[in-house]
Amino acid sequence: MITNKKNSMDMLHGSLWNKILIFALPLAASSILQQLFNSVDTAVVGRFASSQALAAVGSNSSLISLMINLFVGISLGSNVVIAHYIGQKKEDSIHAAIHTAILVAIASGLFVLVLGQFIARPVLTLMGTPEDVITLAVLYLRIYFLGMPFIMLYDFGSSILRSTGDSKRPLYALIAAGIINTMLNLILVIVFHLGVSGVAIATVVSNMVSSGIILYILMHEEPPIRLSFHKLSIHLPELKKILQIGVPAGLQGMVFSIANVCIQSSINSFGSDAVAGSAAALNYEFFAYFVVNAFAQTTVTFTSQNFGAGKYDRCKKIYRTAMIFSLVFCGMLSAVFVLGNGFFLQLYSTDPAVLEFARQRLFIATTLELLTSTYEISAGAMRGLGHSLSPALITVFGSCVLRLIWISTVCRTIHKFWVLILIYPISWVITGAVMITAYALLLRKLYPKNIGQCKNCSTSNSKYSKYRRN
Repeated sequence: MITNKKNSMDMLHGSLWNKILIFALPLAASSILQQLFNSVDTAVVGRFASSQALAAVGSNSSLISLMINLFVGISLGSNVVIAHYIGQKKEDSIHAAIHTAILVAIASGLFVLVLGQFIARPVLTLMGTPEDVITLAVLYLRIYFLGMPFIMLYDFGSSILRSTGDSKRPLYALIAAGIINTMLNLILVIVFHLGVSGVAIATVVSNMVSSGIILYILMHEEPPIRLSFHKLSIHLPELKKILQIGVPAGLQGMVFSIANVCIQSSINSFGSDAVAGSAAALNYEFFAYFVVNAFAQTTVTFTSQNFGAGKYDRCKKIYRTAMIFSLVFCGMLSAVFVLGNGFFLQLYSTDPAVLEFARQRLFIATTLELLTSTYEISAGAMRGLGHSLSPALITVFGSCVLRLIWISTVCRTIHKFWVLILIYPISWVITGAVMITAYALLLRKLYPKNIGQCKNCSTSNSKYSKYRRN
């Protein structure tokens, strides 16, 4: 089916634990490298510009996530749909889904680029961004959004490669882009003294590089994976399936980001030192979370292919294996950051006031980041089974409703930074418990007892026939 055996992976046969690791670890490294674009930005401006510049860059993270998460979710939908088709060996459908996904990427990137220019200042003002920071924050955001089409092309292109089992080449693309980003940051900030605008320009250029590499790879793949720009078109059946999976996932990400925007607004109320300190610690929180997210995406892809191929018992094993790996690896990485907090936090700032706020966030949130595994892995398994709405609704409750209630009640009574950050682990525990329960109920609905007991079951059962046709 997929002729490029060198870079693809057989997810349908053989041992799972080694294949999950081989797939997930490059994916985690890719996500971490992508975050390093922002991390290098904050580190360079924090050390070679000013605390205000650091706060300006850091205050944008939640808003940037809000703007792009819908379309990142849709890219996840393309991953699921293409992986299903690979499991079902439908070459024409694979070709149609790929060209639909890339066209959606281009259109969505241009849309976010234009929208971002208009809403940058009004939204940052609504968030209560400090007066000594907002001008620089707006400048960074507007330049950053110029690179949106390239970010979307990378995300969608990578999702296509990952659906085939290829998580290494997206990593290689980011390594090249990351090196360029770092070099440009240092040159533009230290040599040309461009400050916030310099790091934003560097990020845009690096996104151009990563997307260019991914497109080159896709254009030189073997059919049916090969991308041909003259064949770009919207295939409505594939678009519908991509949106059915991707839109709920994207809305989940948007709601998640809305909650974080509200939390960022509360952080802003503590002043620019709190904003800068939170931004510094948040980078390590992201690094730990991306390990979880990598295993969640691995769960989506592996489950999608195996579910498409009718290997239902193997889907259950994928969930268990990914959950264990996610808890262990995330816990280990978080421990490194927390135990070495003196070294890691001073990479971003040496200001004692900034570091105090950073330590509070690091000790509370990063320490317990592994708890996100409970809902992310479960949600990934449910999406791989073709169910995206229920995990989205659960996350809306856990990441938005609970956090907004906390901000409007507890935080108003006890106006302390650590009290605000405490909502993160609280919401993770509650959301995780509900998501695991939802996954267990879905298994009972989808898998009759006789199917769960066999390794290679027929897919003739009418309950599954719709997935085989799709």
